[in-house]
Amino acid sequence: MKWILPAVACFTATFSFAQQKTIYQKGWIDFNKNGKKDIFEDTTQSVDKRVEDLLSQMTLEEKTCQMATLYGYGRVLKDELPTAAWKTAIWKDGIANIDEHLNSLPFNPHATSEHSFPFSKHARAINTVQKWFVEETRLGIPVDFTNEGIHGLTHDRATSLPAPISIGATWNKQMVRQAGEIVGREAKALGYTNVYAPILDPARDQRWGRNVECYGEDPYLIAELGKAMTLGIQSQGVAATIKHFAVYSVPKGGRDGEARTDPHVAPREMHQLYLYPFKKVIQEAAPLGVMSSYNDWDGVPVTGSYYFLTELLRQQYGFRGYVVSDSRAVEYIYEKHRVAKDFKEATRQAVEAGLNVWTNFDPPDAYINNIRELVREGKLSIKVVDDRVRDVLRVKFMVGLFNQPYVADPAAADKLVHTAKDEAFSHEMNRELLVLLKNENNLLPLKKEGYKKILVAGPLADATKYTISRYGPSNNPVTSVLAGVKALVGNRAEIIYEKGCEVTNEGWPETEIIDAPLSKEDQASIAQAVARANESDIIIAVLGEDEKTVGEGLSRTSLDLPGRQEQLLQALYATGKPVVLVVATGQPLTINWAQKYVPAILHTGFPGPSAGRAIAEALFGDYNPGGKLTMTYPKSTGQIEFNFPFKPGSHADQPPKGRNGAGFTRANGALYPFGFGLSYTTFKYEGIKVSPQQLHSQAIVNVEVKVTNTGSRKGDEVVQLYVKHPITNVITYVTQLRGFERISLEPGQTKTVQFTLQPDDLSILDQNMKWNVPEGTYEVFIGSSSEDIRQKGEFTIR
Repeated sequence: MKWILPAVACFTATFSFAQQKTIYQKGWIDFNKNGKKDIFEDTTQSVDKRVEDLLSQMTLEEKTCQMATLYGYGRVLKDELPTAAWKTAIWKDGIANIDEHLNSLPFNPHATSEHSFPFSKHARAINTVQKWFVEETRLGIPVDFTNEGIHGLTHDRATSLPAPISIGATWNKQMVRQAGEIVGREAKALGYTNVYAPILDPARDQRWGRNVECYGEDPYLIAELGKAMTLGIQSQGVAATIKHFAVYSVPKGGRDGEARTDPHVAPREMHQLYLYPFKKVIQEAAPLGVMSSYNDWDGVPVTGSYYFLTELLRQQYGFRGYVVSDSRAVEYIYEKHRVAKDFKEATRQAVEAGLNVWTNFDPPDAYINNIRELVREGKLSIKVVDDRVRDVLRVKFMVGLFNQPYVADPAAADKLVHTAKDEAFSHEMNRELLVLLKNENNLLPLKKEGYKKILVAGPLADATKYTISRYGPSNNPVTSVLAGVKALVGNRAEIIYEKGCEVTNEGWPETEIIDAPLSKEDQASIAQAVARANESDIIIAVLGEDEKTVGEGLSRTSLDLPGRQEQLLQALYATGKPVVLVVATGQPLTINWAQKYVPAILHTGFPGPSAGRAIAEALFGDYNPGGKLTMTYPKSTGQIEFNFPFKPGSHADQPPKGRNGAGFTRANGALYPFGFGLSYTTFKYEGIKVSPQQLHSQAIVNVEVKVTNTGSRKGDEVVQLYVKHPITNVITYVTQLRGFERISLEPGQTKTVQFTLQPDDLSILDQNMKWNVPEGTYEVFIGSSSEDIRQKGEFTIR
């Protein structure tokens, strides 16, 4: 990174440290304050030489301080800015990173800081903290300021994006890349140098609460979107830390909270599904951070596994950054997994496995002192410690902290964070995530002038908090669906609102397994909604989940609409008035009754703050929804596991007659398949071309197809390419997603969509657990979903 000379003048005027005149030189900083330019201070030297020079000057105390996180204000740090007490704290010798400092976490009054906003004030505050570490520690090693960023930077009034499950529903790689650039730019402007994003976990169990934080269930889709997000973030000069490595997203039974363990995943499945996104993103986007997960696999805690953290990550995938633990992952080695007798032994296992930086919502003292004692007792090699610290320092050099440790122009943050252009982009993403699930007799889009009274009902109609969700920006204004409809319709119709019920009812979730009669309050509330429906011309019912029913630690047993929402929906439908269901959800819901009876269903996922406006625009035709589902929607939790891709026969129906036919004893098929989504217009696919038809295993295959908008309205289509392998010596998936493009077409317009299949797209793990491209004839399918195939082709590898 280029040295920015004006920054020195800025800090000379702002700060009055005694060392100011001696350590800030023209083009370099005398971090160790020895009056000469050391190799690590020389910006013309290679990163590796600078790392080795600095490492050679470090004491054990200084090295171990580069192996732990200090959580920011309101979590661990009690001070917003440096105090005299810091000179006696363990971080007097430095610290690896400070996480979520002065960002004013949403809904956490203890973390609310006067330094979070205006943005320029925050940048100056971060500079003040950074300056303490540069000037008041012996070697002056800068801090890596980290922050979450899976759907916008977790900072007061930063640009808010939809939850990852809804980012995935856009199927728009270019848009996700731009989202990453926004997150990275805002992080850089505010002083953060490392963003914990994206999440690359395949969400394969629909009951799991963190589905909302994942892009979907398919490893290829996750890898492509994760690569785009990573490249976007790191294009701004900050690190991206991908998570959670590995096999984290399928705890036994989908149980979260205090479980999060024991994934039942076979080795080949692990590599082909759960590790695939990590491997692809590391090799093609080179993220500088990885977060290790706190689950186990096959009896070994991942954070204590040399196989996962060293052999796979570094030796096979080529990872060059540093690994930070998910909070409490090291403690779980002895507390939960019970493969260590105490925290000290767990520390040794994690460090030897390959963990670089410990993170938890506790002071870092105990962990740092554990490492010091282990080294002094001869139980942990100083060479291992050097290896772990070397990775941390490398990242700090790579993001330019030793060239320019400060935000060069704090005042510019006010113009760089959450701009009008960013807000417009966020709104467009809220539009593109919308998925049309049903539109019987073209009820949608609604006519703005077609109704005298419109009822907007349901517990999420006027809700706002669910659009913020966890690990994202705070304090942004939110437009509810009710407000969005009112603003769009204006005085052309009277808008009536009635909640009808709460998201959950008294006694929930027990009422999902033991039926209970409606309380008097439930009956009265639903009756009131029905009364308002009877005097209306059309009903918009906004139902689903909120931030208290889906998310981290919030796995479910049932996937039905929670609480009394289905009873409300049925009562509204019974009025005979047309009903449009708007369903907000962070995970698949088994809305079987709605799919059978309600004429129109619009899926909103977990959108961002402008959700209400975007939803209203789609309902009334200002925008044509074109998103697609990224998870299979089962009809019942009894079908789970039920997801894409899948092995031959594993999703087969249970026939009433014929061979092995014994009667209807199971619900068959998906409620909505992977990749599903409708439109207000129609699309025609034709003219598939596959070339070459004959090739060798290392050649590239080109596939193209023509898509035409055959309707009367502009619309987006997500063109999806699936590949079926020939017969091999191991069982392969029925088909696998290996390409997708979102295109926009005017009525009558035709576009040619082109895909390129690389050898890696065709590789399988053979019987010897070796990746290779099998010989034989491959089938290619192109369509509008994993089940709606419009064109077929083939090619042969000899």
